[in-house]
Amino acid sequence: MTFTIEHADAKSHARVARITTDHGPIETPIFMPVGTLGTVKCVHFTELKEVVQAEIILGNTYHLYLRPGLEVLEQAGGLHQFIGWDKPMLTDSGGYQVYSLSNQRKLTEEGAWFKSHIDGSKHLFTPENVMDIQRTIGADFIMAFDECTPYPCEKDYATNSMHLTHRWLKRCIEHFNNTEPKYGHEQTLLPIVQGSVYNDLRQQSAEFVAGCDMPANAIGGLSVGEPKEMMYEMTETVTAILPKDKPRYLMGVGTPANILESIARGIDLFDCVMPTRNARHGMLFTWDGIINIKNQQWTKDFSPIDETSNAPTSRIHSKAYLRHLFKTNELLGMQIATLHNLAFYLQVVKAARQHIIDGTFATWKDAVVPKLERRI
Repeated sequence: MTFTIEHADAKSHARVARITTDHGPIETPIFMPVGTLGTVKCVHFTELKEVVQAEIILGNTYHLYLRPGLEVLEQAGGLHQFIGWDKPMLTDSGGYQVYSLSNQRKLTEEGAWFKSHIDGSKHLFTPENVMDIQRTIGADFIMAFDECTPYPCEKDYATNSMHLTHRWLKRCIEHFNNTEPKYGHEQTLLPIVQGSVYNDLRQQSAEFVAGCDMPANAIGGLSVGEPKEMMYEMTETVTAILPKDKPRYLMGVGTPANILESIARGIDLFDCVMPTRNARHGMLFTWDGIINIKNQQWTKDFSPIDETSNAPTSRIHSKAYLRHLFKTNELLGMQIATLHNLAFYLQVVKAARQHIIDGTFATWKDAVVPKLERRI
């Protein structure tokens, strides 16, 4: 993997860069659609490439480990081959899912014991076997195993958790360095900065992660319920310490406005289930604001869903028609809304890239964020 910064904004920490991988280039800042189980829900891969114009997607280690399982993935030649995706891919480590199973898991120095949400079977994730699992899945970018702390979180707990994550990181790096990729393409391991919402812990964790000298770095444990201002503050704290010449990935963030504010703070990579999950409930993101297409006000609105969208369905179909699809529980409604939201998210980061290149990013961002956040 290589990372080349091509433009830097003079009035913020935003930058345009290119990441090269064995599965192709990634132009940053970029948003990664989430394909938890080897599928981005409601969207075919041809649409992801041609309409959404996704450059990289994300898979989930916890879910793929349980289904279809490692034996199937290895025999298929890895997740790329299994799903027919020939562009870059990232897998998370499963740490967030273990966090979300708080009543079904137990953390130890060895790792995390958890019960499957499918059948209740007991499993152990360790820093070592999570590296092995992600080697078998075969993503271009793989994540270190960490504990994601909740919000709110007592400082003593956050401190102990951060140190556990650091100890696990050392073991991840050692095991990663002692193993090889399985499918003939390079894999890059990303450490994760933790520390909850405590500035001193975030600084300490960022310094530890920076000292590991890995090719790229991630920030975790944010967008878990804390106020957005606190998330931005923690992001600023960390990006001031993480190396400027390496990609920075802010995990699980967020709304289009969150993404633009985080780009301004030096973040390059994003992922979030919000555009797909919210779409399935009828929430659409647009340049004018957020639309709940189920609301009665759209019943006789025959204007296009979004005339500026890259998704042809958003230009062809009306708001009234999309509302009708949702009110009658037609699956096409979820498909149209999902395609719209993903295309919009990729439009947002593409527009950000162009404004950084043009030297107008900071002014444009300040003008557009209030519009993106309002409810229509």
